[in-house]
Amino acid sequence: MLHIRLAYAFDAQPGAKRQLDNPLFAILSAVHRSGSVGEAARELELSYRHVWGALKKWEDELGQELLLWNRGKRARLSLFGEKLLYAEERARARAQPLVANLVAEMEREFALAFDPGVHVLSLYASHDIALTRLKDFTAKEGGLHLDMRFCGSTDALNALSRGECMMAGLHVGEDRAPGSLTQRTFKRLLKPGLHKLISFVGREQGLMVAPGNPLRISSVDDLKRAKVRFVNRQNGSGTRIEIDQMLERAGIAPSAVNGYERMEATHLAVAAAVASNGADVGFGIRAAAAAYGLNFIPMMREQYYLACLKESLEQPAVKRLMELLRREGWKEAIADLPGYDSAGAGEVQSLKAAFPWYSFKGTKPGHEA
Repeated sequence: MLHIRLAYAFDAQPGAKRQLDNPLFAILSAVHRSGSVGEAARELELSYRHVWGALKKWEDELGQELLLWNRGKRARLSLFGEKLLYAEERARARAQPLVANLVAEMEREFALAFDPGVHVLSLYASHDIALTRLKDFTAKEGGLHLDMRFCGSTDALNALSRGECMMAGLHVGEDRAPGSLTQRTFKRLLKPGLHKLISFVGREQGLMVAPGNPLRISSVDDLKRAKVRFVNRQNGSGTRIEIDQMLERAGIAPSAVNGYERMEATHLAVAAAVASNGADVGFGIRAAAAAYGLNFIPMMREQYYLACLKESLEQPAVKRLMELLRREGWKEAIADLPGYDSAGAGEVQSLKAAFPWYSFKGTKPGHEA
C-alpha cells in the first residue's frame, strides 16, 4: 500500500498552484483530455521524453499499466489508470476544505509575523470557489488577510453567534417564502437589529449529470427513478437545505431517492462523484459541473451573503473588504467562473430587504433590521 506525505512551500503569488498537487495526476489528466502523450507534454510545458519517462517510472512503481498503447490510435488510460485518476480527484475534492482550513491557519500566523499591522478578518463560510478567488484578490490588493474556515452555512452562523469569527458566509436560493425550509432554518440564526448582510456573489445551482445526459434527467422528479443514483450534500450545508426544500416542494420523500444518504462536503466532490460514475446525478453550482466536463441542468439562482454583527460594519477590516468587493477588479477576478455574477457585491443589505418573512411594523428607531 502506498502512503501519503504532505509538505508545503512558500509562494510569492497567491493561488499560484492548486493544493495537494502531484505531477503523476497532472500527466494522467492531460493525457485523458488530449488522447496524446505529445499533446499532454505540450499542455504541461514538459518534454515528451520527460512525460514518457515519468509514466514508465510510475508504472514500474505501481506494478500496473497506466496507459493503453495502440499504434495509430489515441492514447488512453488503462482501466487502472482511470480508476486511479478518479480516485485522486474524489479524494482531493473531499480534502480541499480541510486543507484550505489548515493553510488558512498557517497563513494567518505568517501574515502577522511579516506584518503585525495587517488587517485580519476571520470568516467562517460555506465552501465556494469564489471565496478562494476572494482570498487571493484581497492578498494581492494588500492590507487585508482573510482568515478563512470552511464549514456549512448553519455552522458558520452558529460560529458567528459564539464570537468565533467576524463574518459568516451563507447562501440562499430564490424560495424564501414564509413557511419555507429556508425560513425555518435561517430565521432562528439571523436576528433583526443584530445582524447585517453584505452581498458577495450570485451563482447558479442545478443538477449535474454525465456528459450527454445518458439517463435523460431533466428535473427533480427524475430523482424518484430507482435506477438513478443520487449523491447528496452534508447536513448543515446551504445546498442541503436547497435540496431538501426542492424535494419537499415536489412531494418527494427522502427515502424515495436512491443515494439520499450518501453525502459529500463540497460542490467539487459531488461533481467528481458523478464524473467518476460513482453517481448519476448531484446538485451543485454550474462552475463545479464545468470543472469536470459535466452537463448542467439549471434549477435556481441563489445569493451568497457575508453576515456580520451590525457594529462590525465599522471595523477597518470589514470596511476594507466591502471596498475591495465594489472594485472593478473583483468583477474581473470571477468573470471566468460559469454561473457567477457580482451584482451588488460589497453592498450592505438589511435582513428585511433580503428575507420577506421579517416584518417591522412599529419598529423603534435604531432597531431596524
